[in-house]
This record gives sequence, C-alpha cells and structure tokens, in this order.
Amino acid sequence: MLLSLPAMVMTPRLFEQPGTPPIRMRGINHVTLSVSDTRRTVEFYQGLFGMPVASRQGMTTNLRIGDGPQFLGISSAGSSQPNINHICLSVDDFNIDRITRVLGQHGFTRNDAAPGNAGGGGFGGGPMQMRVRIRGPEAGGAKDGTPELYFSDPDGIVFQLQDSRYCGGAGPLGDVCSTAEPSPKKGLLSLRGWSHCTMFVPDASRSNKFYQDLFGLRVQAYQGPAAPLLSAGKGGEFVMFAGGGGPRGGNSSTPRGAINHLCMSVEDFNPETVIKALENYGIKPRPAGQGAPGPLVHYISLRTENRGGAKQGTPELYFTDPDGLLIQLQDTKYCGGAGILGDVCA
Repeated sequence: MLLSLPAMVMTPRLFEQPGTPPIRMRGINHVTLSVSDTRRTVEFYQGLFGMPVASRQGMTTNLRIGDGPQFLGISSAGSSQPNINHICLSVDDFNIDRITRVLGQHGFTRNDAAPGNAGGGGFGGGPMQMRVRIRGPEAGGAKDGTPELYFSDPDGIVFQLQDSRYCGGAGPLGDVCSTAEPSPKKGLLSLRGWSHCTMFVPDASRSNKFYQDLFGLRVQAYQGPAAPLLSAGKGGEFVMFAGGGGPRGGNSSTPRGAINHLCMSVEDFNPETVIKALENYGIKPRPAGQGAPGPLVHYISLRTENRGGAKQGTPELYFTDPDGLLIQLQDTKYCGGAGILGDVCA
C-alpha cells in the first residue's frame, strides 16, 4: 500500500489488547471530504458510483455507501485546501457523557467552543482536544439537537465517534434518515462498504499504541514488521498509521499528521474492469514519473511479499477525484493481507 515503506520481511503474528476496552469500535461509519466545489464533487461521485443521498446537514451532503447507514460526506473546504477532513468510527453504546469521560481519562480536554466543526472545514481545538457539537434541525438534526462527538488525536487528525446506526440524520442518535434521494445517474461501479483509511503520522509506533490503548484494537495483518493494520471492528475494515514518506493525496503541503487516503470496497474486484470504468468516466492513467498524483488519474501499486502481499504482487488500485484527493478501491474481502485479493489475513 505504501510505496515509501522500505523492503521488509512481514511478521505473521496477530495479537489482541488484553481486557475489555472502554470504547469498543464497530467499524467505519463515514469519511467526510472537504472540497473546493461541493456540487461538482457530489455529481462526480454519483456519476461514478450511483450513490443516493442518505442525508443532508445544511450545506453538507452525505452519499450512502451500499445499503447504509455508512456514507461519504461532501462538505466545503471554504478557504482551506481540499482534504480528507475526518473519519467517523461507530461504537457500541454511544453515550456522550460516558465517552467524554473515557476520553478525559486518556488525556483529552473538552473544548466545545473550539472554532469550526469537523464536517465543515476542520476542528480548531488542536491536538488532544474533544468537542461535542449539538446539531439542530437547521442542519438535519433532532428538534432538541443531535449530539456529535469529535476529537483530534496527538497529531491533530480529526475523528468522530457515533452510534453504529448513525446515518447523518435526525434523532438523538442521528439514525433517523428519510427515504434516500436517488442518484440522477446509475453509476459505472457499485460500492458495497468501507475497507480502510490510511494516515501518515510522524511516529507510527506511538499512534498505533495510542489507538490500541483507547479502543483495544487488534492487529489483523502486517505490511512489514513496522506496518500493522488495526482492525476497525468488523469484517476486514481497518485503520493504518504509517510513518515516513511524503503525502500521496495530491497536495505536497499536506502536513504529515494527515489522512492520506480512504478505501471503499466493490464486489468481484477486477483491476481491468475497474480501470475500464474509470477511463470511460474520464479518469486517465497516471503519467509515468509523476510525483504526487494530480486530479483525475488512476494507477495500480503491486504490494509484494516483503510488504505482506502475494508472491506475484497484490494489486491495489487508486484514483484521484476532481480535487486530487486519493481514493482506493478493493474487493469486499480485502483485509490488507496476502493473496491476489489481499484477503489472506492471520
């Protein structure tokens, strides 16, 4: 997955954090993009994937993935550079008081007055801050407000925590979404769910320990002995924290503590079929020798045995959207491991 990682021998071991974690993760709920032109980006993803609108939060549009409630959020970057703004993880027994108490025990400071919110251009509280946003009816929330919890980790990467039923809608849990608005286009590819998100951080070992301590995450595979993949709680979903290397998301000024790319899954993944669909949609092959990929290009990275892939290489397929944000597509069985589909995990 990460071309910048040096050649290393994979360590085939799996372990689980001892005890029961106070916050148990159930999966990736949504990822929100902050983009330069929300209308253009919504049309782009609907035209490619046929994604219906699951919910709206003021100017933010949430595009449903598969049968939901998972979604891809599209918000405005405003005067900021386009970026992958934040990741939302679904958790068991979502309760604001309980979760803020646990986060406080792990060193977070609550700051509800921090400027901005993670869905609309960034969390302004700085590292190790948490914020509770009460989303009202004007932004698609409940009459009495839908509580939403954000935190920024030691590297300033923004995460959101919500109930596993959260669809970005109304109700105390944000799980009340009206009938989805159909996509105006059928789409060329059909998404089934989330696969993973990869973060670039200054100290990967510190980040991995931090999230294992907070959520009790187990390692489901390795892409080199210093590159564990942390299970996100169901199926093959995972999060990865990688140190070193420059950003692959398009903008060379992206800070190292940043979400580098997201990955969604499709049924019966076949690189040739997916590439044909991308090229029919106007997404061109990445020019040879190009550094950070520009907008609307695609490429394949072959992950070899020294990074936990198949002997002949596990094909991993990437493309960039109109803002150059990096998206990966893999099979629904992909877990970041070996095998042609990357579906062999210990």
